[in-house]
Amino acid sequence: MNPPGTTDAYTGHAAAVDEDALKELIAGELGAVRDRSFGLTTDVLAGDDLTGQVSPLMSPLVWDLAHVGNYEELWLLRAAAGAEAMRPEIDGLYDAFEHPRAERPSLPLLSPEEARSYIGTVRSKVLDSLSSVRFDTADPLTSGGFVYGMVVQHEHMHDETMLATHQLRKGAPALLDPAAEPLQKTSSKGRDTDEVLIEAGPFQMGTSDDPWAYDNERPAHLVDLPAYYIDVEPVTNAAYIAFMEAGGYDDPRWWDPAGWEWRNGSGKRAPAFWVRESGQWLRRRFGRTEPVPPGEPVQHVCWYEADAYARWAGKRLPTEAEWEKAARWDPAAGRSRRYPWGETYEEGRANLGQRTLRPSGTGAYASGASAYGVRRLLGDVWEWTSSDFHGYPGFRSFPYKEYSEVFFGPEYKVLRGGSWATHPLAMRGSFRNWDYPIRRQIFSGFRCARSLAGEAR
Repeated sequence: MNPPGTTDAYTGHAAAVDEDALKELIAGELGAVRDRSFGLTTDVLAGDDLTGQVSPLMSPLVWDLAHVGNYEELWLLRAAAGAEAMRPEIDGLYDAFEHPRAERPSLPLLSPEEARSYIGTVRSKVLDSLSSVRFDTADPLTSGGFVYGMVVQHEHMHDETMLATHQLRKGAPALLDPAAEPLQKTSSKGRDTDEVLIEAGPFQMGTSDDPWAYDNERPAHLVDLPAYYIDVEPVTNAAYIAFMEAGGYDDPRWWDPAGWEWRNGSGKRAPAFWVRESGQWLRRRFGRTEPVPPGEPVQHVCWYEADAYARWAGKRLPTEAEWEKAARWDPAAGRSRRYPWGETYEEGRANLGQRTLRPSGTGAYASGASAYGVRRLLGDVWEWTSSDFHGYPGFRSFPYKEYSEVFFGPEYKVLRGGSWATHPLAMRGSFRNWDYPIRRQIFSGFRCARSLAGEAR
């Protein structure tokens, strides 16, 4: 993963890059992500499982499969290599902004066989063209292989979306379930109380020099924060059950007004995929039913549920800036790290990349702690923050407005840190995700924070 003249694949930095080595690395990552995509679609499913829709919130899996190929054609063949369009007539079918997910099953989509053939042809042409493409340092689209990294990350993101579709589908399991990380002993008392103090002061948020970073991660800028406490670990299932058993879903004191409206209208009284049977909580996970593990981070909760728990616990959700300072800032060195533990991605420091089909237990991946000792900031579960999604000061759309800018505003809440389903190539400490505060099908959890004086805000 570390060809001569480059940093590791997960960093993407291209200083003094050996262009041939970088192209070899890119070809390898393109192959690896495609293997992952096939392993979530045509290698394990057929027929209606690929063409049907399990929920209006999700696309048919065959749409995702053809979409990643169409996106690759648009950016790596037409934009980077200057090639003629292969199938211009299907561009509209696979434009995520032209057709919302609920209506995609009614479109004349490519069949699974046609989709696999189409994206295979696109990939063959991309690999043929790669040898002649120059990574022009004057062109931000190709400098450092940015556009190739963008396409690889995009496909990994859709693979995570496909995993959410698998979680929603009915029927027998389609995916192998690798052994989970050993669960640590978890207190039965419920509330998670271990927290660390993050001292007051400025830190550098975002990035200006990470070649694979998206526009919404840019530019780097100083943010001055007051002191605050943040949880060492994400909130566990055991702690969340304590909130439920204390009547947390039935007490409007803990709920944002819009959240209380959602709770009343939806009838939800537990995380998604949980059921109560014979006096215990069970969860459905990729076609399997099992007891809820107390030591894992709670998963499949929406922003309103996370916010209500935090209020009940006498805390609050961290702001996006508070989350990032705890994850990236190294106070001794006076700089922000790319990952909580340093500049280079290292296997075994985070539960990323679909190593298992679940979060890890409390205390796992201790070597991935940040400079402040905060653990599991990357991987396991996406973490809701209190912040709305917006651009940083000096934000500029690149390479297209629809990636970030059209989503700015109070309708979306920011999530940070990735999940067990997020690939390392698509994750770094500056990465930002966003979604509606009612969303629960995503692999979302949270940790809490509190101001120095202890008041929630």
